[in-house]
Amino acid sequence: MLKIKLTILLENIKISVKSIRTNLLRTILTVLIIAIGIMALTGIMTAVESLKSTMAEQFSALGANSFSINRIYGNIINGGRKIENKKIQYNEVVRFKKDYNFPARISLSVNVAGNAIVKYNEEKTTPTISVTGTDENYMLISALEIEKGRNFSNSEINESCNFVIIGSQLQDKLFEFGENSLDKFIQIGNVKYKIIGVLKSKGASFGGNSDNICFIPLNNARQNFDIQNSNFKISVMPNDPNLLEIAISEAEGIFRNIRNLSVYDENNFEIRKSDSLIKMLMENIAVITIGASVIGFLTILGAAIGLMNIMLVSVSERTHEIGIRKALGAKSSVIKQQFLLESIIIGQLGGILGIIMGISTGNIVSLIMKTNFVVPILWIIIGFVTCFIVGIFCGYFPAVKASKLDPIEALHYE
Repeated sequence: MLKIKLTILLENIKISVKSIRTNLLRTILTVLIIAIGIMALTGIMTAVESLKSTMAEQFSALGANSFSINRIYGNIINGGRKIENKKIQYNEVVRFKKDYNFPARISLSVNVAGNAIVKYNEEKTTPTISVTGTDENYMLISALEIEKGRNFSNSEINESCNFVIIGSQLQDKLFEFGENSLDKFIQIGNVKYKIIGVLKSKGASFGGNSDNICFIPLNNARQNFDIQNSNFKISVMPNDPNLLEIAISEAEGIFRNIRNLSVYDENNFEIRKSDSLIKMLMENIAVITIGASVIGFLTILGAAIGLMNIMLVSVSERTHEIGIRKALGAKSSVIKQQFLLESIIIGQLGGILGIIMGISTGNIVSLIMKTNFVVPILWIIIGFVTCFIVGIFCGYFPAVKASKLDPIEALHYE
């Protein structure tokens, strides 16, 4: 019995394939309709997955074991009371570093300039270079790797040495390919600095570029630049990542005391864990993913309606053929199976083409956005399953219609 059913199934597959090949133009158009729907879904999702992958990779180095203390940007009103948007001063960060006795690494930093011009001999950059004053712990906490040279030492920070660590892109702008930039002198503003390190390239992301930047010792920045009214930032990395929350609570209490806040006052500073930004971005991407899914599935719905119409036309065109098969003893279930298989095969062909087009399109977008190349396995599976469901859904009604045709009437159909 099983062998007979298998034989009938194989025969129906052969008939379906033959019918598909006979009506090649119609099949191609139907496949393209489905492929466009699947391409819209997988293409958008490939681009989204690529963005998520790149974000996760760029933030993974920061981990979840550090946090920063910074000013609150913007006006915040809590319970009808406006929280003061107060900058963090140098004396406050120095006092924090002195009073914070928790086992952790602490880094102090300040943004010196965001549009500086850097010169080397006759070469100079456009006014787009970011200059940051840092200490010896900044590179570690910020997950910046030095490719050539070395980091600042504690004594160099205290002595305000005219040393600088530059990004790889800045090095390429100022020096010829293959030229050694270490121990060379560049000019930032009116001050000359000796290059002691070059950062490993990390690329541009989220409005910043760690490859197009200069780091100078914090005390040197205070000495050579007007940053008295600038906002200073504190970064903390506990020695034991499991004690992060305790470290944050301790830091909050100390900094509230530094800022003379009473128990009734809201914090006029912000504490942010290193993974909080990526969580916020991932939440926003989740909303985009839902919207993209809705658009993709609406496109597939349109493709499904097109496939059903074409299958109904196919039934009408092959009414005489159905009458002959029934007259020769074919059961209604066999006729139904034939048209269902035909619809499923067309759906899967459209799915395969759509997935290939979608992955290609999504990764072309990723290439333009300079994000990672990805193959979204989950969405490929969803694409195939969707096409299978579409095939059954669109083929079922035409298949039932074909199976219920009266063989006598069908034979006389013109």
